[in-house]
Amino acid sequence: MEEAMASRIRRIAVLTSGGDGPGFNPCIRAVVRTAINLDWDVIGIKWGYVGLINGEMVHLTRRSVGGIIGKGGTFLGTARSPEFRTKKGQVEALRNLNEWDVNALVVIGGDGSMRGAMALVEMGLPVIGLPGSIDNDLYGTDMCIGVDTALNTALEAMDRIKDTASSHQRAFLVEVMGRNCGYLALMSGVAGGAEMSCIPEVEFELEDVAREVSDAYVRGKTHCIISVAEGARYNANAIAAYLIENKAKTGFSVRVTILGHVQRGGSPTAFDRVLATRLGAAAVEALNRGESGVMMGLVGNVVKPIPMEDVANRVKELDSYMFELAQILAK
Repeated sequence: MEEAMASRIRRIAVLTSGGDGPGFNPCIRAVVRTAINLDWDVIGIKWGYVGLINGEMVHLTRRSVGGIIGKGGTFLGTARSPEFRTKKGQVEALRNLNEWDVNALVVIGGDGSMRGAMALVEMGLPVIGLPGSIDNDLYGTDMCIGVDTALNTALEAMDRIKDTASSHQRAFLVEVMGRNCGYLALMSGVAGGAEMSCIPEVEFELEDVAREVSDAYVRGKTHCIISVAEGARYNANAIAAYLIENKAKTGFSVRVTILGHVQRGGSPTAFDRVLATRLGAAAVEALNRGESGVMMGLVGNVVKPIPMEDVANRVKELDSYMFELAQILAK
């Protein structure tokens, strides 16, 4: 049955959905060129599931994806589509794919994108998912496309902030992206030598942060860096307000830096380019083997298929050892 499905594939489509990230372009490039190597046609869908519903599609060739490997973002564009969550939107999307004679689809995106992909699989379309999210919050894969670049961007900012913090003897709260996942905040905190990381997975009180800042001051440090995930119980501004109000206890003056969408942009690192290329090629190879309904992820250093149903319905747990290690190293 799987061989029969693979033999029917002559044209595939690829889309990027949800939040963008560095590495999406090299991933698209790998999908396109690996598919063309199998003599398949490739259609690019503009603006994610929105473009799929609206029929915004273009033919892609080897030259269409030339020169994009080092560019951030996604040249196909991306968007979030509330309409695609409805049955009507899904039916319209499938109709457009049929009109373009598309036999299979590759979806690059986060957890919401994988749920959308799963809906198309349940309607009978062969789909392979690829993990694209700087939050690194998708179940089943050690790393998502874009994470390494975003992490290095956050780390560079933290290193620069530490220089000026030391010059003025200040505490800095550096807020990074991550929604409900503290990976970026924790790992940038570990790599940047932060005194504390405030993340959604671990409960903390404002008094806990004040205590860490005060301890750093008493120990004679010339700065105090706190990394804060945007989805933490208290955001950076709320923590700063409390620390300023209690400056007599903490010693340091306080500043806030919110990195925001700067983490999504920029040229992807070598790691992200290689990961994106491996995953993009693996998606096409999986379709050629007759597979569907899986997300290709990185486990150890091996690319493996993870059931899309698990990805859509299970939560990726934070590495508790790294959090404990961060606390030890911060002293």
